[in-house]
Amino acid sequence: MSVQRLARSAAAHPLLERYREVRRQTERLAAPLSPEDCALQSMPDASPAKWHLAHTSWFFETFVLERALPGFEPFRPEFRMLFNSYYVGVGPRHPRPERGLLSRPSLDEVRAYRASVDARMEALFSRHGAAAQDMEEIIELGLHHEQQHQELLLTDLKHLLSRNPLFPAYAPLARRNTETSLAEPSGWRSFAAGVRQIGHAGQDFGFDNERPRHRVFVEAFEIAERLVTAGEYLDFVADGGYRRAELWLAEGWDARAAQDWSTPLYWSGGRHFTLQGMRERDAAEPVVHVSYFEADAYARWAGARLPTEAEWETAAAGAPRAGNFLESGRLHPAPGAGQFFGDAWEWTSSSYAPYPGFRSAAGAVGEYNGKFMVNQYVLRGGSCATPASHIRSSYRNFFPASARWQFSGIRLARDL
Repeated sequence: MSVQRLARSAAAHPLLERYREVRRQTERLAAPLSPEDCALQSMPDASPAKWHLAHTSWFFETFVLERALPGFEPFRPEFRMLFNSYYVGVGPRHPRPERGLLSRPSLDEVRAYRASVDARMEALFSRHGAAAQDMEEIIELGLHHEQQHQELLLTDLKHLLSRNPLFPAYAPLARRNTETSLAEPSGWRSFAAGVRQIGHAGQDFGFDNERPRHRVFVEAFEIAERLVTAGEYLDFVADGGYRRAELWLAEGWDARAAQDWSTPLYWSGGRHFTLQGMRERDAAEPVVHVSYFEADAYARWAGARLPTEAEWETAAAGAPRAGNFLESGRLHPAPGAGQFFGDAWEWTSSSYAPYPGFRSAAGAVGEYNGKFMVNQYVLRGGSCATPASHIRSSYRNFFPASARWQFSGIRLARDL
């Protein structure tokens, strides 16, 4: 087959250009990093950038190429174990807390691995069209999986750089405010009691944990029009919020004491660490890097509560998917944001649990979400590090209640 015909055949697949762009975006995010930046792991919950680069390639090699390419041979057989995250059905896994000990393979070899996977994916589209069509669902899942790791690469890197006493910047500040912004007072949107539909609808992509769409009864409530700001959260700190046990869940109070929490993660006096380095804190920016425990304590102090995920989705339904996302290049929450999407993931009071009728997919890919439905809380809305094409109103993110290194913030709700 001629080169021209191969190109025409590949171009006929609508997923190919999307595949190329998602993979290019990951490379752009890693471009400013040194080999040393890419190798280090700052805590067990985070992963080195090199591991993210390899694991996202491992996904396509393991779940797409191995199944679809005739005569498949792995780039390196050892990578099946080294870069397997949590798929028990695939086989052995390197321990997550020890990913930072993998000085080898080198970053150059990981980049060669990515290039090899990309070349073989191009071949799949151009020479094995029927096989590519059969694999469209898993390829789409792999692309959204890589977008998740784009955000994780940034949040893990932020934690890593914050541990350096030089507080190095990952990227230059997109826009620098010359003075502190003033946040507009937050209004409230009211919703009557009634039966609502939540969950993913339609034929567009959605993770299995967003399905099935189902009915829930929601009591009358109101929800804040914007996120809680850093200035508002500072009032909670100044009022002894971290010293008042009556505001905290018991487990949260213990975590606060054990980990010596007195402010959100990365705060230091009137400054805070960002992906642009250490800088002055803007009181009008949404507060971020708070745990569920801190968000819940703040809400109680403010005479409110966190919304349930059904309330959040009810309020966000039909809202434009506009906000400060990864593509803005800001990589930090923006002042004055009033939309439901972008800037900061929003803690809800809902435990991460299966929807009625949920069923995990068969095989190892069924391990993607279902087995984590315990001891975690749901967050909604996306953040300043989330790709815009990755988010929707039914999207369910989830983290343990003590997690702080993600761009997690607070939106308040109240009963009516």
